[in-house]
Amino acid sequence: MNAEFMQAFEQLGREKGIAPDILFEAIEAALISAYKRNFSSAQNVRVSLARETGEIHVFARKTVVEAVKDSRLEISLEEAQSIDPRYSLEDVVEMEVTPKNFGRIAAQTAKQVVVQRIREAERGIIYEEFSSRESDIVTGIVQRIEAKNVYIDLGKAEAILAPSEQIPGETYRHGDRLKTYIIEVKKTTKGPQILVSRTHPGLLKRLFELEVPEIHDGVVEIKSVAREPGLRSKISVHSRDEDVDPVGACVGHKGMRVQTIVNELKGEKIDIVKWNTDPAKYIANALSPAKVVMVEVNETDKTSRVVVPDYQLSLAIGKEGQNARLAAKLTGWKIDIKSESQVQTTV
Repeated sequence: MNAEFMQAFEQLGREKGIAPDILFEAIEAALISAYKRNFSSAQNVRVSLARETGEIHVFARKTVVEAVKDSRLEISLEEAQSIDPRYSLEDVVEMEVTPKNFGRIAAQTAKQVVVQRIREAERGIIYEEFSSRESDIVTGIVQRIEAKNVYIDLGKAEAILAPSEQIPGETYRHGDRLKTYIIEVKKTTKGPQILVSRTHPGLLKRLFELEVPEIHDGVVEIKSVAREPGLRSKISVHSRDEDVDPVGACVGHKGMRVQTIVNELKGEKIDIVKWNTDPAKYIANALSPAKVVMVEVNETDKTSRVVVPDYQLSLAIGKEGQNARLAAKLTGWKIDIKSESQVQTTV
């Protein structure tokens, strides 16, 4: 290998963020393997690669012993001292064994090592970039669907949307543009594996953070999120500024902000409720759109008893108990809903 060849390697390594020392150490290690493979050698060898000129020298390393058992690994004291009288037992003697045609093999090996190291470095950079974006939203394009897994092109990398992370009933086609939530980034031998979700509550939270400037600026805070993906969600919000209505900020003018998020989630209904330090008021808000007459709370076991007008009972409970279930998930309280007539009957 000539000097220009070496400079090209070094420059390429720097461009890809690989330290020259690491690159050349890897090349030397690969050259040892190449020597042993191509010249059927079981010797203990060292390869010296001159970084400026590209000259390569291969040295067989032999330990000085009294009686030689394996001439590939050992040398007698007498023979060692004939090379240099200063050698003694257990010293290591290096003898050059560079093959004549080793330069061509070395150049090919060095290329392979550099390509491999660059690939590893690029994978490392991609891993660092996406692992720092866990719990964030990414936008990508559906590339293919295999075994119900949806593979999404993110530009530098590919993400996997597993069946368990897909919104029930949502269909995905090649070329579709999708927003997904990064739940985990794993290191694998083939590069980073990016796992994304369309069902995670964090996706809804991040969509609101992107769509509502007041949330992004910290004026309005999202306190809790409860989702039944593809069907309905509830989100509780609080304003740090008395002059800013947190629910109004999230809904937007003529409902434009929340509608954008509903469209992104393919029609998932979203209830935005006002958070309150008073559990009774918070639970009443969480059961929206149902009207609540009274809420009794038991702080000890975090249970509550809610009374609603008779005509509001089915609305408060929701289809298959969905409204009550989401309200309980949102607030962290167990909620028992009764109608006014039911309460009167038991009194």
